[in-house]
Amino acid sequence: MLELHRVTAGYERRAPVVREVSLTVAAGTSVGLLGPSGCGKSTLARVAALLHRPDAGRVLIDGTEVRGWRHRAPRALRTAVGVVFQQPRLSADPRLRLADLITEPLRATGRRAEIPDRLAELTPAVGLTPDLLGRRPHEVSDGQLQRACLARALVLRPRWLICDEMTAMLDASTTAALVAAVETYRARTGAGLLAVGHDRVLLERWTDRTVEWAELGAGATPRALAKG
Repeated sequence: MLELHRVTAGYERRAPVVREVSLTVAAGTSVGLLGPSGCGKSTLARVAALLHRPDAGRVLIDGTEVRGWRHRAPRALRTAVGVVFQQPRLSADPRLRLADLITEPLRATGRRAEIPDRLAELTPAVGLTPDLLGRRPHEVSDGQLQRACLARALVLRPRWLICDEMTAMLDASTTAALVAAVETYRARTGAGLLAVGHDRVLLERWTDRTVEWAELGAGATPRALAKG
């Protein structure tokens, strides 16, 4: 279970962008978080991904309360969550070739021996061809780079995946391919998914339930929209 209880977060304590928001994603399920640009949903996604410390509230992963954030989070919790952001060029080191970008988390966690097998498995899973692996971000399209970023998010086999506007900048065919790759991974592993976005049609078709941002907050019961 991924649980966020009465989370308040922002970048200045006097002006939080998220106020007392609660949200739960059960293991093996997918939840869409729907809201307009600028409402704070990306900040909440960063809190859920252990990348941003909240000012107040609690985050629990499989019953364990998170007390450290970013590199201070215990490795077992930090590697349990994979995240894909909206703009791949802002989340990819421009100096790295795609093969190194994808396998960077393995090197960082001392699992270099797994690199050949994971690269061979993930490259076709996200729709990358072998000739692209030797290229750097400026030598590939946004869609190709986002495929590599998805592979990087999956390389440590996370139990939870957070997709923050993952397909917002992509065409319909690339969007469909990335969603299919996520769902194939989830079907094989039972991973939970939090998909954040403002595209109602996509979220309702992709996820088990879609929650309106406006319904989140202290004492509020999120309204789940019917899938379809």
